[in-house]
Amino acid sequence: MFNSNNIPVTIQKVAGFSSLLGNRELYVLREDKIHPWISGNKFRKLKYNLLKAKQLQYSQLLSFGGAFSNHIAALAAVGKEMGFSTVGVIRGEELEGKVLENPTLSFAKRCGMKLHFVSREEYQNKETPLFIETLHQKFGTFYLLPEGGTNALAIKGCEEILSETTRDFQYICASVGTGGTLAGIINASLAHQKIVGFSALKGIFQKKEIEKYTLKTNFELYDDYCFGGYGKIDEDLIRFINNFKEITEIPLDPVYTGKMMFGILDFIKQEKLKENSRILAIHTGGLQGIAGMNEKLKKKQLPQIEL
Repeated sequence: MFNSNNIPVTIQKVAGFSSLLGNRELYVLREDKIHPWISGNKFRKLKYNLLKAKQLQYSQLLSFGGAFSNHIAALAAVGKEMGFSTVGVIRGEELEGKVLENPTLSFAKRCGMKLHFVSREEYQNKETPLFIETLHQKFGTFYLLPEGGTNALAIKGCEEILSETTRDFQYICASVGTGGTLAGIINASLAHQKIVGFSALKGIFQKKEIEKYTLKTNFELYDDYCFGGYGKIDEDLIRFINNFKEITEIPLDPVYTGKMMFGILDFIKQEKLKENSRILAIHTGGLQGIAGMNEKLKKKQLPQIEL
């Protein structure tokens, strides 16, 4: 699947917000439609890494993630589809006995991924040579992917998000986790395009990571719509996601794309995106995380996100 360049491009116009949009046009690049499990920016980040792993004749992939990691779910699915063994090093020892209750981890396990749980303290050392060596001793030889999948090959893959079909947009908007996806988009952007990143985490510390991979400066990064931090959500955001899906038939995830779209529409309200412009929002997938978030919301007696 990664050798094919015939990735379907679906650009969907956002209808139902005409009074807010005014003379602007808002579209969504539906990267979530690439593959049921290996979609969005995860597909893009994995593409060249997996081709490299095949070229170097690795049979096992290892990476890191949290309880509801899109990257872990995608890596497990890729392993099953392409014949790799996979290992997921998971943050939080307490999750070991709760795999069946966790939609992401139970999916990864069904795909054949070996789950290795470590304490939060140990997890902080995940990039150190000593920690990596202990993993080699336990699991043997593996192709190592960083948490979230961001490295130079991932950036190369994310550059392919933009194409001839996206050249007529003045604004390109994307959610930001590690910053790798945005770096690829910035590299592939044209001179007339402004790239707007909406951080899913508190702070815009990702700017330093982004600047490692691009020399372009046509981007801005905001954390005004992180809703308090990574994985945090409130009733306003839940209502927005459900309302947006009802109006547009476009599902959004609560960790990344929901926050991005909330930010885009608020920017338009504040006239921070110019009139008579064409705006493209990148849907980076992540919909697999909704089931897990709904479990958390149920425990807090909060409304559910509609699947």
